[in-house]
Amino acid sequence: MVDRTAVIIGARGGVGAALADALDLGSSYANVIRLHRESDLPVDILDEASIATAAAFLANTQPPVQLVIVATGLLHSAGKGPEKSLRELEPDWMMQNYHVNAVGPALVAKHFLPIMAKQGPICFAALSARVGSISDNSLGGWHSYRASKSALNMLIRNIAIEWQRKNPQSIIVGLHPGTVETTLSAPFKGNPAHERFTPARAAKSLLGVLQQLKPEQSGQIFAYDGTPIAP
Repeated sequence: MVDRTAVIIGARGGVGAALADALDLGSSYANVIRLHRESDLPVDILDEASIATAAAFLANTQPPVQLVIVATGLLHSAGKGPEKSLRELEPDWMMQNYHVNAVGPALVAKHFLPIMAKQGPICFAALSARVGSISDNSLGGWHSYRASKSALNMLIRNIAIEWQRKNPQSIIVGLHPGTVETTLSAPFKGNPAHERFTPARAAKSLLGVLQQLKPEQSGQIFAYDGTPIAP
């Protein structure tokens, strides 16, 4: 058992819970901390104060935090979903997508990266999506979700550049888990074009990708099979 701690933000969701379970079953981390809105140390991705409080509480945890994964995301909620045309754009829904998919992970980075090691390997990852790639977009639609994931991808790149000046061995990346059988993807089960994964399989794939990454790959977005996704 390696003497280090992993933190999963959004550990109550399908992918987040599977990631925490996989880490618990593995031998790479002595301590796996599951954070979500109803955990003992509650974290709401929309509430910076809760993020800051959790980071401060874990600042001196032993073994030290070496891995943080943000496994939160918003695609649909209460009858709202990805737009198919400009006619469906609503400012409030767009901002909700940005807050959950881009602002929240950035705030986790803001508060959690400073409590991680200043020297030696550390890894910060956030769940992104292939549809956030501008160059890969040939279908259009899904305006708010696509744009918010593109924003997240840019933030990942920015944060990686800044943090490698502080710790050259840091790895900060976005991860595309594929289409996973969770509540997030449930309304889209009718699309046969996407291979679907169980949360456990997705978690195993994503953790396998993280284990192979090197600091010079920091700032990129990677799919579940380890292939980089173009900006």
